[in-house]
Amino acid sequence: MLCIDLRGKKALITGSTRGIGRSIGEFLAKAGAQVVITGRDPSRAQEIAKEISEKFQVQTLGVAMDMANQESIKEAYSKIEKECGGVDILINNAGITKDKLFLRMSLEDWEEVIRVNLTGTFLITSLCVKGMLKARWGRIINISSVVGFMGNVGQVNYSSTKSALIGFTKSLAKELASRNITVNAIAPGFIETDMTAVLSEEIKQSYLKNIPLGRFGKPEDVAGAVLFLCSEYADYITGEVIHINGGMY
Repeated sequence: MLCIDLRGKKALITGSTRGIGRSIGEFLAKAGAQVVITGRDPSRAQEIAKEISEKFQVQTLGVAMDMANQESIKEAYSKIEKECGGVDILINNAGITKDKLFLRMSLEDWEEVIRVNLTGTFLITSLCVKGMLKARWGRIINISSVVGFMGNVGQVNYSSTKSALIGFTKSLAKELASRNITVNAIAPGFIETDMTAVLSEEIKQSYLKNIPLGRFGKPEDVAGAVLFLCSEYADYITGEVIHINGGMY
């Protein structure tokens, strides 16, 4: 049985007040890491951070961070540096959807998803990586999606950002490897979260037919893989993509 000990490590998880992000925060906290919970709502971020702290007896910090706003990202990271002294582990989980058929998709629909899912990831990573370079140790894990590989009707904008994260991951992995910083991605399939809860039952059933394991994934399925990639057992893994989709791709 693997024993993963992340005591002494500080982990920032973007978009972590619910769903996959929150589950990742809990898994890392259970392994002893100090976790930073972020979201657009400061009170919600602080509430979740407090719950995780009390449950796992670790230090936590809840910070407001709007991934669509560069100043918000800068201010949030400044607070994280002041309170925690930077981070060792970065989980780029935050993302939004603005689903529409391509012929109805506006430039605003396109740019807003790009700004949050891709540009926001670039901005927070560029801030976090400086401390990792000095420490000569770091873990960066980007949450992509199965639709970045197989596409999906009505998600040209979202699928584009998730595909782009793979190129981001592989290129950055090559640049940072010499400093003992690994960069990997996880591509979840259909995971039961607030984002997927809004889909109709008909759409859900159509997805289910294409999943060989016969069930939708849970946030914990993704969080477990993230924990592994943060651990010493994944020291020699970088530039890779782990697919978690029940066999649908």
